[in-house]
Amino acid sequence: MTYELAALSTGYHVHGKVHVVARNINARLEEGRLTCLLGPNGAGKSTLLRTLAAFQPALQGKMLLAGRQLESYEPKELAKCIGVVLTERPDLGNMHVNELIAMGRSPYTGFWGKLKDEDVQAVDNAIGLVGIEPLRHRLATTLSDGERQKVMIAKALAQQTPVILLDEPTAFLDFPSKVEILLLLRRLAHEMQKTVFLSTHDLELALQTADDLWLMDKEYLEIGTPTALAAKGSLSRFFSGPGITFDARNLRFSISY
Repeated sequence: MTYELAALSTGYHVHGKVHVVARNINARLEEGRLTCLLGPNGAGKSTLLRTLAAFQPALQGKMLLAGRQLESYEPKELAKCIGVVLTERPDLGNMHVNELIAMGRSPYTGFWGKLKDEDVQAVDNAIGLVGIEPLRHRLATTLSDGERQKVMIAKALAQQTPVILLDEPTAFLDFPSKVEILLLLRRLAHEMQKTVFLSTHDLELALQTADDLWLMDKEYLEIGTPTALAAKGSLSRFFSGPGITFDARNLRFSISY
């Protein structure tokens, strides 16, 4: 499912005043591709993701999902199109992991939330994809940060949406788990033709796994494949700093003392 942004401005209202975070974004997210959003703190990455997820309104411009304006979707219809994983800690109460992941099926289960066979199968598939079978019967409140992050990704997978948006999905994970999650998301994009868009500070992992990069700063947004952006010098300019050297051929940064 293609997600297109046209002259989009993001931000929010504070005490009756408009605070613009990013202006005039023109971009396109394609199905079957993993896109990573990179940028410094304060560049507006989380605000952009929340706007794309319809958690907050755009200030200006259009967001077109499969050619339709986002505002034209009913909430339940949109929940079958976009799955979201944010960094906020949810209030999980006494919920077990299996129950939490099953909440991803709420757009399909109706008012009473009774799981049918296909819902149970979707939950089982999501648990298997993320590799968290040992956590299935744990209380969600007993999970570590990394375990909880994997569970929330499984919940989004159980939702079976063509678009998945993730805000810092590897933030609390150890290095092997970071690699595992990014490779999983890449596989979902490629093999299941999902549109996967995530923000991350794991720069070198993004360079090695993403199909496309969005380099976001307060002044601009630059888009391209990792190799194309490296060849243009965009990556070295964007992440330049004292003691930092970028190897455009191998897509790696090094630190000099």
